[in-house]
Amino acid sequence: MLSVILIWIYMFFTTFLIGYGILCLLTRFVPYRIRHMDSYLICGLVGVTVYAQFVSLLGRVGALANLILCMVCVLTAWICRHPLGSVLRNVWNNIRENRLGERGRMLGILFLFLLFAYGTSRGIIHYDTGLYHAQSIRWLEEYGVVKGLGNLHCRLAYNSSSFALSALYSMAFLGGQSYHCAAGFIAWILAKVCMEVIGALRKRRLHTSDFARAMGIYYLVIIFDEMVSPASDYFMVLLAFYIVIRFLELAECEVKEILPYALLCVLGVFLMTVKLSAALILLLVIYPAYYLIRGSRWKETAVYLALGIVTALPFFIRNVLLSGWLVYPFTQIDLFHVAWKIPKGMADYDAKEIQVWGRGYTDVMRYDISVREWLPDWFRSLAGSDKLLVAAAVVSLAVLFVYGLGMLCGWWRRRPGTLIVQVTVACSFIFWLFTSPLIRYGCVYVYLMPAVVIGGVYDAILTRTEERSGRRNRVKLHSQSGADAWENGANAMRSAAEPVSVKVFRLCGMIAVMFLLIYKCAALGKEIVVSYRNDYWIAQKDYENYETQSYEINGVTFYYPVNGDQVGYKAFPSAPAKTDVQLLGEGIEDGFASVLGY
Repeated sequence: MLSVILIWIYMFFTTFLIGYGILCLLTRFVPYRIRHMDSYLICGLVGVTVYAQFVSLLGRVGALANLILCMVCVLTAWICRHPLGSVLRNVWNNIRENRLGERGRMLGILFLFLLFAYGTSRGIIHYDTGLYHAQSIRWLEEYGVVKGLGNLHCRLAYNSSSFALSALYSMAFLGGQSYHCAAGFIAWILAKVCMEVIGALRKRRLHTSDFARAMGIYYLVIIFDEMVSPASDYFMVLLAFYIVIRFLELAECEVKEILPYALLCVLGVFLMTVKLSAALILLLVIYPAYYLIRGSRWKETAVYLALGIVTALPFFIRNVLLSGWLVYPFTQIDLFHVAWKIPKGMADYDAKEIQVWGRGYTDVMRYDISVREWLPDWFRSLAGSDKLLVAAAVVSLAVLFVYGLGMLCGWWRRRPGTLIVQVTVACSFIFWLFTSPLIRYGCVYVYLMPAVVIGGVYDAILTRTEERSGRRNRVKLHSQSGADAWENGANAMRSAAEPVSVKVFRLCGMIAVMFLLIYKCAALGKEIVVSYRNDYWIAQKDYENYETQSYEINGVTFYYPVNGDQVGYKAFPSAPAKTDVQLLGEGIEDGFASVLGY
C-alpha cells in the first residue's frame, strides 16, 4: 500500500502540473475559468499518456522518459509559478477558513485516496493480465513498440494507450517489481467526482448527472477488488463515466462556453485509444461542432481538431507498427504492405473470436448464427443483477424515444446537451449489444442507459413543475408590495420549490440513490473485512506468474506455459503457445514477421 501511495503522489504532481500547463496555455487563446481541480488531473493524464506513447515509438518507456517528464514539470511550475501560486493559495484559504465546507470535503477526498490505495494494493488479478496485459507492459518497459509484435501473439497487437500509461508509472527501472497503479488512480478521481452526489442530496435536488454518479459508485464498488489489474476495460469505463458526468453537469448548469465541451470530446478521442470499442462516444462532438460551425469560429475549431489529432496520432502509428494494420483486428482498412504485417486470415479470425466470445461462445464457427439464436442464449447466461440492468437499459431505449419526441414537440424543455449525451449512450449500448456484448466490455453503457434516460425524465419533470410553481407565485406576488410582499415572497419561494408532485419525485429519487449508496457501501465494507489479510502494506501485490517451458528462434529464447495459456510477467518474451515466427533482424528489438507472409 505504501508503494501505491508514493507512486500516486508522484502521479498527482506530474499529471497536475502537465494538465495545468496545457489548460493554462489553452485558456490564453480561449478564455475560460476551470471549475474543477480534477480537470487538471484528467488533462494531465491524457498529456502524459500521449507523451508515453510517443516515447514508446523511439524506445523503452522507463527512467529516461520519467526524467524528461520531471524536467517538463519543473519547467511548467516555474513558468506558471504566479497563476499556479494563486490557485494553490485560494485552495489553502478555502481549507483554512472552511468555506463551503471545504475542510470536510478535503478530508473526504483524503479518505478516498487512502481507501482506493488500499484497494489498489491487493485484490484479484484479471485473467487477461496473465494472458497478455503484463507482457504488453513489459515490452514497453524493455523495448518500446516492436514491429510485428502481434505475430508473436495476436493479443500483443491489441494496442491500448493505457498500457503506455502503466509502463510510464510502473517504476520497473528501479530494479524492483513492476507496479500497476494507474487504474486505481483514475478510480480515485472518479470516486471524488461521484461523491459530489452528497451535495445534491443535501440540497434535496437530484439532476441527471447525479444518477450517473450513483451508477459510477456502483461500478467503483464492483471493481474495488479488481482495479489492482491494469486491464484496459477499467480505464475505458472509468473515463467514460467521467466524460458523461461532466458533460451532463455542463448542460445542467447551462454553460455557454464551448471549450469545456470540446475538451471532453478530445477526452473522448483519448478514450477511443484506450479501447476502440468506445469510439461511439465521439458522437458527443456533434454538440460543440454545431456551435463552432454556426458561429464560424474556425480558429478555435482548428485548435480542437489539432488536439484530437495529436491525441490519436501515436495510437494509429503504434497500430501499424505492432500489426501492419491501421486498426487491428479489422481488415476493412488495408493501407499498408509491410513485412511485419499480420496475415489477413489471422486478423479476421481474431476479430470473429472477439465477437463470438462476447456472445458467450468459444467456437468461432458460430460467428454467423442469427441474432434470434444467440441473443436469448446470451441473456440467459447473465448474472441476475446484470439481467435486471440490461432489461432496464432496453426499457430506457423506448423511454428515450418518447422523451426525445416530447422535447421536439415542446412538451419538455429542450436541453440539447443532455439529449446528445442520452443519444450517445443509447447508440453505444446498441452497438455493444449487437457486436460483442460481454458485460465487462460495455457495462458502462448498461449502467448509464437507465441513469441518463430515467434520470433525465425525472429531472425534466421536476424542472417543469418547479418552473410552473415559480410562475404562479410570481403572479401572486405581483399585486403585493412592501413588507408583506417580502415576507410572502420568501414563503412563496419555499412553496414554489416544494409542490406535492415535486416532493414525491424528489423523495423517490433520493430513496433510490440512498438505498444504492448504503447497500453498495455496506457490501464494500463487508468485502474488505472478509478479505482482509495483513499483507501488501508496503509493496503492491505483484503480477501472477506461471510455470513455463522454453524454445529458441535464431538463438533467442522464448517461453510458453506448461499448462493453460497464461504466462504472467517474469517469463519474457513469451506467448500462450509455441509460435513459429521469423525475426526481422538479429534481435527481437528488430521485430517479427509471420512465416506465412501477409
